[in-house]
Amino acid sequence: MNTEFFIRNRNNLIKKLDDNSILLLFAGYAPYKSADEKYEFVPNRNFYYLTGIDREKIIFMVAKINGNVQEKLFVERPDPVMARWIGARMTDKEASQVSGIECVDYLDKFEDTLSSLLTRNRIENVYLDLERQEIGTAITEAQKFGKIVLEKYPYIHIKNVYYDIAELRMIKSEEEVQLIRKAIDITNEGIQNILKNIKPGVMEYEIEAYFDYTLKKNGIKNKAFSTIAASGKNATILHYSENNCKIEDNSLMLFDLGAQYKYYNADISRTFPVNGKFTKRQKEVYEVVLRAQKAVEEAAKPGVLFKNLNEITKRVLIEGCKELGLIKDDSELIKYYFHGVSHYLGADAHDVGTYNIELKPGMVITNEPGLYIEEEGIGIRIEDDLLITENGCENLSKDIIKTVEDIEEFMKNR
Repeated sequence: MNTEFFIRNRNNLIKKLDDNSILLLFAGYAPYKSADEKYEFVPNRNFYYLTGIDREKIIFMVAKINGNVQEKLFVERPDPVMARWIGARMTDKEASQVSGIECVDYLDKFEDTLSSLLTRNRIENVYLDLERQEIGTAITEAQKFGKIVLEKYPYIHIKNVYYDIAELRMIKSEEEVQLIRKAIDITNEGIQNILKNIKPGVMEYEIEAYFDYTLKKNGIKNKAFSTIAASGKNATILHYSENNCKIEDNSLMLFDLGAQYKYYNADISRTFPVNGKFTKRQKEVYEVVLRAQKAVEEAAKPGVLFKNLNEITKRVLIEGCKELGLIKDDSELIKYYFHGVSHYLGADAHDVGTYNIELKPGMVITNEPGLYIEEEGIGIRIEDDLLITENGCENLSKDIIKTVEDIEEFMKNR
């Protein structure tokens, strides 16, 4: 990603900030896992979206005062001793080059700089990224700092910038779409590696390893999320992730997986017959799910309410489940389909954004209907990634094998 991308993102956000305000964003840091081992560091995605920096403990500040804007980064001081143990820290010049932010100082100057701004100017607001998924999750660095600001400067208003950034991130630039395409291409290669090696009698984690190898071979450091490699009845569990059962003959195997390329993700689901051939019943169920997916893809275009995509899905699945003899009343569908058909995709696999809105060009969403028939040991989900265009949508993952005929032909000739 080039520097201009991050500069453009910052300029778009700064327009949304009130005058006489300060914005603070934190890169985050890797917490300890056990003893002296830490979790792998990943940057806060909103911080990365605005700076392009993926190093921990860095702070980004914007001061918007009387119409004038000053951007500043605070980085760790060089530590030659620690550099021999874990590598050199990002220098001020490197941070400036990556982000396009000219003014860079050291972290030990942060509090004095902020205090000076708050004392010498009539600052009314401090913007922080106050994202929270659940009440019970840990307090974030930004939330802790918000409490400190209120204690020291009770006249300051704390404002949540999370939704402003999320609104920007909902519409993908061409640069972002290209990174998603690349992640999908690598995921496709991994799926083909799976298909070439899947067979009855091996363990789910053995097949998962073929996908992992493909990612490593392509220099991919992280997956979009933990791979779901679910065979037989396990595939009826939406987020099954143990991947530790033996794969039985005549069963289906559901994969939900994705590569992460330069912090942008693919999210693909495919369901394959372990022995290369669908049974009659498996094929009937699969075709119903595929029919629902096609209906969503045809409907996805600007102006359509996001939530309507799931209503379209349910109408097709209800009809199909009646044909399959699974249900008699529409209300019974929830037994076999109990999740939504779509979510946003981007720098997070479940990307940020609001859902009670109309689709707009530039959005990237998933299309993932499924049926989960526990009593028959059949779980099927088919998922593609769609880019909303001016007149409809583009299936970014259209090249990933999907039809019954193509799957069986591929597996026959592998």
